[in-house]
Amino acid sequence: MARFVALEQARALADHMRGRLKIVALIADMDDAGIEALIMAVRPDFLQLHGNESARRTAYIRGKFGVPVIKALAVAEASDLAAATEYEDAVDMLMFDARPPKGAERGGGHGQAFDWKILSGKNFAKPWFLAGGLDAGNVARAITLSGAQLVDVSSGVESAPGVKDAARIRDFVIAAKNSHLLSKQNA
Repeated sequence: MARFVALEQARALADHMRGRLKIVALIADMDDAGIEALIMAVRPDFLQLHGNESARRTAYIRGKFGVPVIKALAVAEASDLAAATEYEDAVDMLMFDARPPKGAERGGGHGQAFDWKILSGKNFAKPWFLAGGLDAGNVARAITLSGAQLVDVSSGVESAPGVKDAARIRDFVIAAKNSHLLSKQNA
């Protein structure tokens, strides 16, 4: 299933939520004309690049459009974290997401996780998010194991593909906020 929101729908959602939260526009391998149209319509606080954008392309997007950039990096094993250094001068934040399964048509939103422990104790020049396979039942453990200060969720709060569930979102937020309780129990 493709996950896509038309510009008019994105504009309406952003206008409804503006001032209550940060607006993040997730794009993948979009051309300059598409990015410009998106920025004009939605006025996002961040662009989240979730495609095959190189560090050079990422830096170009950040500089040309003047919108802070989050770059999602696919992770399956510890050696994948090395890519972060390539992007640190090109982004405002990094996101470590599970590598999609072979043959996947999109870069994320597959509900798969990676070994979160590989991030434990790692330092990066930019703030970073943890993503991939997170839901209310595992987000506290993921935060504790990885040391993440920020998390991202998509399919983990859906009742069906592409359908967000308010109760699952609430439960996820509560579990993430209470993750410090898990680390105290394990201390």
